[in-house]
Amino acid sequence: MRFLVLVVLMTSTVIPVPAQTTTAAQNYRTGRQLEAANRMAEAEYYYNEAIRICRDEIEGNRATADSYVILAWTLQRKDQYRNVIEWGELGLRLYRNEYRLVEIMGEAYFYLNEYSRSLVNMQLYVDSLPQGERVPTAYFFMGEIYLLQRKYRRADIAYTAATWLEPSNSLWWYRCGLARERSGDTETAAEAFERSLRIYPGYSEARAGLERVRTTR
Repeated sequence: MRFLVLVVLMTSTVIPVPAQTTTAAQNYRTGRQLEAANRMAEAEYYYNEAIRICRDEIEGNRATADSYVILAWTLQRKDQYRNVIEWGELGLRLYRNEYRLVEIMGEAYFYLNEYSRSLVNMQLYVDSLPQGERVPTAYFFMGEIYLLQRKYRRADIAYTAATWLEPSNSLWWYRCGLARERSGDTETAAEAFERSLRIYPGYSEARAGLERVRTTR
């Protein structure tokens, strides 16, 4: 019985690894995995360790560009958007071409409702690093900003770019359909809603959008 309890505990709980044996990047990745599994209490431990390691590297003059990038990414996961921008700006003073900081600051500006600044950062990131890992996400945020600004054609272009680069995201197809619907293009809006539903058949908002545009065609 005692053995069974031990097995259950080992399989249901992540045992923290001593910080000195892991890097900030490893702690950040573990935190992301736990967050994706809805295990936020455990994720917080690893996020805090990632932040601590990055701060130690910066304060000890051992920092690299990755120290600032991982710090900003981790602060973003903790919704500390002003801190993301503060550390991002400090990092860019040392590493002016570190466009990963530009992109994550763009996301932070978006969540702070500073849409003009967010748009500038996202456009700079896409223009400067067209093959960057976060380019699809940058286009999505650009689409969100244009949608909020009621610039529906521009939103359509941005969402279309995002879905072309990453076609398996049902949310992005839904938002693309919404932009097209609001611009009056019900034919292509229906196509976008249908793509969203193929990926996630239970997406009720996409289903409702498809029904709306079908009745107006």
